Amino acid sequence: MKEDIRSRFDDVSGAICRTRDRLTDRIAEAVDLIVACYHEDHGVLVFGNGGSASDAQHIAGELVGRFLRERRALKAEALSTNTSILTALANDYDFEMIFARQIEANGRAGDVAIGITTSGNSANVVAGLRKAHEIGLKTIALTGEGGGKCADHADVLLDVPATHTPRIQEAHIAVYHIICELVERAVVGMD
Repeated sequence: MKEDIRSRFDDVSGAICRTRDRLTDRIAEAVDLIVACYHEDHGVLVFGNGGSASDAQHIAGELVGRFLRERRALKAEALSTNTSILTALANDYDFEMIFARQIEANGRAGDVAIGITTSGNSANVVAGLRKAHEIGLKTIALTGEGGGKCADHADVLLDVPATHTPRIQEAHIAVYHIICELVERAVVGMD
């Protein structure tokens, strides 16, 4: 069992190092998009399913609250938190539309939409990114290897070089923590 545990840690660290090597420039692009959005008094809409919904809430919480520094609150919303909206949209339209309709209602040109899906193919995340592009939001897709269908709708594709869902999710956490820290540092410098 101990060897299995060590092996899992090796897998995690390998995925993180490959992510660093592949995505450093694109993470910087994502930070620049988000900082520019906040500089223009816009906001961030984040969305995903299951564990990715939890990640979306985590990101929104770090931006609205604080990550490491005291600073002004930043406008951010996770689109998976209002159960009345989610169930109404899933019932009256289709589950595929739950994020696209919220982006249509709450997004505006200049905002940033962040879609999270380990496969890159979650239909509602793809639809949300597509709608965001249609109405002028900048888009970031946080996915696994290759980006799936989300790749076609992302201004910045953060496709973690892994195919095993737990490793993708672990690398996602590292990526969005780095983004939150660097966005916060830039925003504190703007105040």
